[in-house]
Amino acid sequence: MESWIMEGCMRIMQLHPGCRVSSDHDQEQSEETQAEERISESWAHSEGSGWLGDLQTHGWDTVTGTIRFLKPWSHGNFSKQELKNLQSLFQLYFNGFVRIVQASAGQFQLEYPFEIQILAGCRMNAPQIFLNVAYQGSDFLSFQGISWEPSPGAGIRAQNVCKVLSRYLDIKEILQSLLGHTCPRFLAGLMEAGESELKRKVKPEAWLSRGPSPGPGRLQLVCHVSGFYPKPVWVMWMRGEQEQRGTQRGDILPNADETWYLRATLDVATGEAAGLSCRVKHSSIEGHDLIIHWGGYSIFLILICLTVIVNLVILVVVHSRLKKQSSNKNALSPRAPSPVFPMGANTQDTNNSRHHFCLAQVSWIKNRFLKWKTRLNQLS
Repeated sequence: MESWIMEGCMRIMQLHPGCRVSSDHDQEQSEETQAEERISESWAHSEGSGWLGDLQTHGWDTVTGTIRFLKPWSHGNFSKQELKNLQSLFQLYFNGFVRIVQASAGQFQLEYPFEIQILAGCRMNAPQIFLNVAYQGSDFLSFQGISWEPSPGAGIRAQNVCKVLSRYLDIKEILQSLLGHTCPRFLAGLMEAGESELKRKVKPEAWLSRGPSPGPGRLQLVCHVSGFYPKPVWVMWMRGEQEQRGTQRGDILPNADETWYLRATLDVATGEAAGLSCRVKHSSIEGHDLIIHWGGYSIFLILICLTVIVNLVILVVVHSRLKKQSSNKNALSPRAPSPVFPMGANTQDTNNSRHHFCLAQVSWIKNRFLKWKTRLNQLS
């Protein structure tokens, strides 16, 4: 997580495709006028975000044209004036650069609708900076700190764009200052301000299930790993100490609480499932791998079930005692209490309320226990 990345994306489409026809009047117009007409004939939408490793720290409000600070520490150690200057620079990009692209679309034969993505940033304690540009989802060109370079296979179009960009020395100087000086300082401030959150570790939970059958006589075993942080994790199906090379890992997906989820699958013959296990390695449980055997239960779930059972027993005992005490008091109290002395009725109401409360607690625990039992049966 020792890098800060700025992402920008612009989508541009022509409002009236195929309607514009070149004429002698176009040749008489100035280049500025023609550019303004091309801008007015197209529509653009831009998005922006800032990331500290895999954690989004900033966004861009396209309505107000301002930076959105997504964390309490997203300001880093920059002053208000420095943040204002940085915001003005991004406003220049989201407004000015987009207009330049719109005006130059015809010159570089960019086909509507098109999408341009920009990824730029810096790394902690590393001199190199990076800025990569993609066109229609494919690598297009990059800025290498001193020059613009077309991406391999991007063609003559990327070469022409690089030639034009090389003429603008101001753009080169701005990028060198932003990525080479401002970005590392801002990154260092973020790392310091968000240290407690960035260094947090959350242990993963894991459970097993069956996936869709891959064919007759075969099983798909699924290992679910969820709730872990930070993102790097190692998950593998094992037979003893031997890794199963057929393990297929999906993408690591975000949870709503900023932890992560991953599933790993393995297709096996029905008779070969016995003896397999899923092993999870993560920095939060370093040296204590999480191992779940197919047909067995994880220690985590077993402990939870034991806790539920113990609580259930305690509540049943308490319920029995309260019920016994209530019966004894009813036997000692008069059958028909006098309306002149309502004190006995108040005592009875209190006992009844406790009795109903205890019944509700027992019912809730029973329901939770049944849910856990059902879930454990599904894992077997």
